[in-house]
Amino acid sequence: MRGTKNVLVVGTGTIGEPLIGLLCHFKDQLGLDDVLFHKNTPLLTDRSKVEALIKRGARIVANKDRIAGFKELGINVDLTSEEALEASRVVIDCTPMGNEMKERWYKSYEENTDVFIAQGSEFGFGKQYARGINDEILDHKVDKYIQVVSCNTHNLSLIIKTLGIEEDDPDNLVEGRFVCIRRSNDISQDAKFVPSPEVGPHKDARFGTHHARDAWHLFNTLGYDLKLFSSAIKLNTNFMHALQFHLKVRKKVTLEELIKRCERNDRIAMTHKKTANSIFSFGRDHGFYGRILNQTVIPYNGIHVSEDGHEITGFCFTPQDGNSLLSSVAAAVWALYPDTYDKIIQCLKRYFFAEV
Repeated sequence: MRGTKNVLVVGTGTIGEPLIGLLCHFKDQLGLDDVLFHKNTPLLTDRSKVEALIKRGARIVANKDRIAGFKELGINVDLTSEEALEASRVVIDCTPMGNEMKERWYKSYEENTDVFIAQGSEFGFGKQYARGINDEILDHKVDKYIQVVSCNTHNLSLIIKTLGIEEDDPDNLVEGRFVCIRRSNDISQDAKFVPSPEVGPHKDARFGTHHARDAWHLFNTLGYDLKLFSSAIKLNTNFMHALQFHLKVRKKVTLEELIKRCERNDRIAMTHKKTANSIFSFGRDHGFYGRILNQTVIPYNGIHVSEDGHEITGFCFTPQDGNSLLSSVAAAVWALYPDTYDKIIQCLKRYFFAEV
């Protein structure tokens, strides 16, 4: 039987930690009861993070065999994993093991849970979703599992919808090609930093990398069949991802028209800045947990339109984690308040910026 509006966040990494903090901070405005978070391993280096989340009002969850380890660190676990899954209406998995967790745990708790949400790496977990792209296809009767697409796929998809698909006409986009210029790792991570640019493989014969593949599936939920291709390269920086895009469109456009479209979209932040570090610094100073919740940041001088008006080329920056946070919260609140979620999540609006 479904009762209290508890949300369980699994994982405390680059998405999980700020998501827990955001849910705690806006708990009353979002109409939530308890915010629970699952921590898998009791690590001394993570004790300060766990204690900070508990001070924010979150309740810690752990597997039975790990409770003693947390107690040795001075942390008292509130619920076991089984108890938390039984008590939660929404589960948001922020780990790279969402598909495995679905088979091992989540399928046993479908009766008492409205929705299970996983992140961008977990292709096949459920229906692809990005806030503002395909909200209208969410269906309470069908969608028990939702995959929030990756941060770069959010960016890529918003560029497609805003610049390429004129008035929701998918036939206007002839082709979209993208290069994801990825940061090496997050500043919170010690591993996986690359010392020099590293080219990513094109594993998908049709789409190149998973970014275009996931965007195709995202738009396919709307019945669109778009011609998309993406590549990826990783740079030796911790700051932000960037995206290079090239769209071919049927209807002639002007640069002025495209700029106006971007300025009208509250999920797009425009900027006169040119560097990832300066945009990152703005997010650190003014965002929530240092995150900009806009789905893309576009430099005013970053868009070019060909002489014939049918090709759009440009650069933009990806506010990594921020766009995934927005979609995760939107999907969670949709599950609890399907008729009013759009109005409820407007409490996050202060962390959307027209200009960065």
